[in-house]
Amino acid sequence: MTKIENRIKVAPKDTIRQGWVNRLSPDFAWPYLQLMRADRPIGVWLLLWPGLWSIALASHWQYWQPENWRFYLPNLGLMGLFALGAYVMRGAGCVVNDLADRKFDAMVERTKGRPLPSGRVSVLQAFLFLGALCLIGLGVLLQMNDFTIWLGVGSLALVAIYPFMKRITYWPQITLGLTFNFGALMGWSAVTGGLEGPALLLYVGGIFWTLSYDTIYAHQDKEDDILIGVKSTALKLGATTPKWLAGFFILMIGCFAAAGFMAGTGAGFYIGLALVAGHALWQLKTLDIDNGEICLRLFKSNQRLGLLLFLSILAGHYI
Repeated sequence: MTKIENRIKVAPKDTIRQGWVNRLSPDFAWPYLQLMRADRPIGVWLLLWPGLWSIALASHWQYWQPENWRFYLPNLGLMGLFALGAYVMRGAGCVVNDLADRKFDAMVERTKGRPLPSGRVSVLQAFLFLGALCLIGLGVLLQMNDFTIWLGVGSLALVAIYPFMKRITYWPQITLGLTFNFGALMGWSAVTGGLEGPALLLYVGGIFWTLSYDTIYAHQDKEDDILIGVKSTALKLGATTPKWLAGFFILMIGCFAAAGFMAGTGAGFYIGLALVAGHALWQLKTLDIDNGEICLRLFKSNQRLGLLLFLSILAGHYI
């Protein structure tokens, strides 16, 4: 058996078996790259998009003038910093989550092969790796203004408590939404040095977005969640999930529309937002809460929803 075949054999079932982590990573890095889900970028995108939305919308808010609108471009360097920060802090969040859930993960077929429950990474090693990721994240954060730095520090409390919420509430997705959409606040403050209404509306809209996609995701694990005694919106909402998702999506679109209106975007934003709404409607029509493959595909499709909203904000400056 080759090294790659052996890696694929022992890798957790929720990894990308033929992905670059299993095929190309050096032996010393392989379990740590798995631990931070380095070959599964959907989590990075879902964390990054709110920050990019906010940077683009704040740039329009701050710099738009009728006489120079053609020269508008969001700060590419700032977006690059947010991308790096999202990559390492999403990885750090995965480590925190796996440390908290290692005993539960050992009882679930999909996750029992992860580095911590399988013993390929010790608890001490995971904490040291977490510290290294946080140092990189701190280095990125220190490139921002003081207000944004303090916002970033404050977000760590949400990162720390999220993994434990599924033990005490059927709504842990709310805490995930508060955490994953913090970039909507930080992106705005990184551009403007403060917070205004559009940023808060983007943040709230993002929370409803997260409630939607993570409820869909949670339907993959509902049988295992029942067995091990953890909670989720999938279990709480059950067969009524599509109706709740419709409400979440409506509130999401409403918040995004209000954010664009407050920021003074043009008609292009609303044309794009109609496409975002269409994507949400497609998710509702395609959803089968008892089909794990469909739930995973719809969850991943939210990368495209995030892109559509970003392009809508850009279009709202020019049209």
